[in-house]
Amino acid sequence: MNLIQPAPALTVAQLAEHITHLMRTDDILSDVSVRGEISNFVRAKSGHLYFSLKDAKATIACVMWRGRAASLTQMPREGQRVIISGHIDFYAPRGNLQIIVSSLRPEGGIGELYRRFEALKQQLQAEGLFDAQRKRALPMPPGRIGIITSATGAALRDILQVLRSRWPLAQVLIVPSLVQGMDAPAAILTALYQLYQRDDIGVIILARGGGSIEDLWAFNDEGVARMVAEAPVPVVSGVGHETDFTIVDFVADVRAPTPSAAAAAVTPDQAEYRRLLAGTGQHLVRRMRQDLTQRRMALQRLRAILQQHAPQYRIDQQRLLMDDLARRLTASIQQHLQSRRLAVQTLAQRLDALNPSAVLARGYAIVQDDAGHVIQSTAQAAPGGALRIRVADGVIPAIVAAPK
Repeated sequence: MNLIQPAPALTVAQLAEHITHLMRTDDILSDVSVRGEISNFVRAKSGHLYFSLKDAKATIACVMWRGRAASLTQMPREGQRVIISGHIDFYAPRGNLQIIVSSLRPEGGIGELYRRFEALKQQLQAEGLFDAQRKRALPMPPGRIGIITSATGAALRDILQVLRSRWPLAQVLIVPSLVQGMDAPAAILTALYQLYQRDDIGVIILARGGGSIEDLWAFNDEGVARMVAEAPVPVVSGVGHETDFTIVDFVADVRAPTPSAAAAAVTPDQAEYRRLLAGTGQHLVRRMRQDLTQRRMALQRLRAILQQHAPQYRIDQQRLLMDDLARRLTASIQQHLQSRRLAVQTLAQRLDALNPSAVLARGYAIVQDDAGHVIQSTAQAAPGGALRIRVADGVIPAIVAAPK
C-alpha cells in the first residue's frame, strides 16, 4: 500500500520568497495597468506617494517612489479616478501586497463620493457656514469637555491620554456614538442633541480615527454638518489623519488634524501653566518687595513730616531753643560781668592812684591851714600861723616860723 507523503513544510520566508518569484515572473503581475479611485492619499516628507486604489468591490495598496512622482504634472487628489501602471510587489516583512506605480494619469473624472463631497461643500460655503467670523474662540480652561466618538476606538484612548497629560483637571463627559456606517449620522445627531441640552459643557470634541472616504462619510453628512453649525458651544473636529478633510472640519469652530490634536487644542498645557505660574509668582514677589520698599520710604517721609509738625516735636525744639538761649544768656551775662569787673578794677586802680591816702602812704604829706584849706603856696603860710600837716598815720600840728 503506497501512502502519499505530505509536502515538506516551508518557512514563512520561503513562502514569501516563492510568492515574490511568482509575481515577478508572471506576465500580468509584472506589468499591470489598473483603473480605480484614489483613497487615503498621503504624500510623505520623503516625497514618496502612498495611497489605495479602489472600486466598489476591492482595494489594493499602492506606492509611487519619489523619482517617479517627480514626473507628474499634477499631484493626485483624494477621490480622483486614475489609471496606473506598475508591477505587483510583495513586502515580506509585513506580508503586504502592493502595486509599485511607475506611471499615473487621470481617467477623466472623480469618484461619486468625492463629487457629492464637493457639491455639499460648495453649497454650505455659499450659505456662509464656513465663514471665519462664525468661528468661536475656545474657552481656556475649557470647563467640562463633551466627547463624541466611538467608545471602543483608539481615538477615545488617544484623547483621554492627551487630556490626562496636558490638563488633569479636565472634566469629561463621553457620549458614545457610531462613527462609521449608514447609521452613524443619526447616532452623531443624537449625541450632539444630548450635549446641546446641557448647560455645563464648555466645548465639544467630535472625533474618530483615520480611514477611507467611505469610512469618514458620516462626517460629510449634511444633517450632521448643519447640527454642528448650530452648536451652542465651540466644536472641535478631530476626524481622521492630517490629510483627511470632511465637511464637519469646515463647519466646526476649530479643525484639528487628529483626535489627539483635538484634545490638545481644547486644553492648556499644564507644564506651560506651571512655568507661567512660577514666572508670575517671581514677578509678584519682586513687585511686592518693590511696593514694600516704596511704602517704607513713604512711611519714613510721612513720619518725618509728622515729627516736624507734632506738638512734642515742637516742644522739644522750643526746649532746645530755650536751653540754647539760656546758655547764650548765661555766657553773655558772664562775659558782661567779667567786662564790668575789669572796668571796676581799672577804675579802682585809677582811684587808688588818685587816693590821697595812697600818696601819703608813699611819704608825702598834705599841709592845711586851721580852716582845712590845702596850702599850695608859701604865700598862703603867714609866719606864726597855725598849720596841720597830714601824714599817713595822722595829723601833725605846726606853727609857721618867721623867715630868717
